[in-house]
Amino acid sequence: MDELTVSTIVFAPPERIYELLIDFPRYDRYTEYLERVRRMEGDGGPGTRYALRFSWWKITYTAHSQVTDVEPPGRIDWRITKDIDANGCWRIEPLDSVPEDAPAGTETATRVSLEVNFDPHSADADSLDLPRFVNVGWVVEKATPLIRQEAERVFERAIADIEGQRRSIDLEVQTDSDRL
Repeated sequence: MDELTVSTIVFAPPERIYELLIDFPRYDRYTEYLERVRRMEGDGGPGTRYALRFSWWKITYTAHSQVTDVEPPGRIDWRITKDIDANGCWRIEPLDSVPEDAPAGTETATRVSLEVNFDPHSADADSLDLPRFVNVGWVVEKATPLIRQEAERVFERAIADIEGQRRSIDLEVQTDSDRL
């Protein structure tokens, strides 16, 4: 399994961050590539299933995910249930002190991390509706450089929702994948 972790500091209490992250249908606000998120069943807790409709270039794909565990306000575990072997979690950890570069008046700082484990060889090429003469390798080659850029946009937009204003963020990205 390959691993990817993206994390940053958010100037808000863990409870506020958790409430935003557990609301999966809200995620389509943060990226132009996610058209919609539809709750298939459940109340947002363990066992809740979602269909996430992505669109990029001439490709559309619906990922199916399931919340597998929650520990409010510190963790949300999930897994992809169709076409690829992937799982991960949102980890929400309060910091003992507020960083010096925090905006004036900030009282709370929290580290927010998205951890993803995936098997890149498990992707089912037949599940993508590719245009004729376009192969999966080409799609991966073109999409891979966009991943970090899109992660930054998603985090910036979600943090703006949480904190109430836009700001530049510092993302820490760690991976053991040779694809990312």
